[in-house]
Amino acid sequence: DRIAAHFSKTREHPWPEVESFLADRSATTALDVGCGNGRHTESLADRAECVVGVDLSRGLLREAVERARDRGFDDVASFVHGDAAALPIADDAVGPGVYVATLHHLPSREARVRSLDELGRVLDPDGTALVSAWSTAHDRFDRDHGFDTTVDWTLPGGETVPRYYHIYAPQEFDADLAESRLSVVESTVSSGNCYAVVADGGS
Repeated sequence: DRIAAHFSKTREHPWPEVESFLADRSATTALDVGCGNGRHTESLADRAECVVGVDLSRGLLREAVERARDRGFDDVASFVHGDAAALPIADDAVGPGVYVATLHHLPSREARVRSLDELGRVLDPDGTALVSAWSTAHDRFDRDHGFDTTVDWTLPGGETVPRYYHIYAPQEFDADLAESRLSVVESTVSSGNCYAVVADGGS
């Protein structure tokens, strides 16, 4: 919440990988887990009758509401305060889904796998989702195995705010997906991130 307004200003455009994933998809109800300022919610709003954005940060949810109002997709988008590991969404309710740049902020493997289970629970039988996490494949890192770290966010004026990350090794990312109820349609590494297109594999 302390960095929400500044963070939002640096997160203007949707990721190309998200745009590619959504290119041939449409739905009645779509979901953006870890929606932040709503940049990917906006992309989903072009392809769904209704889209729900969920985030733990009330500050970022305020930014998302303002973005939706300013850009004219507030009639399609709803924003909900919630935890990725306990989604406030009904079973089989959404698809497609986007869960990007969020999984790596959950503070334990148990919570991360539980959040993947939750994504599977809320996806409808025909729904797919795109999941991403920061990876050791990023040229910022020189490690082969996943690890926990903090990365400082620097606010105007110089104040730094530490942000927790779990940096995934690609094989570890695949292992957590396999541990969850999700079934993997495709898994790849792009731009220093692990990505997977997933569907619900059942409980």
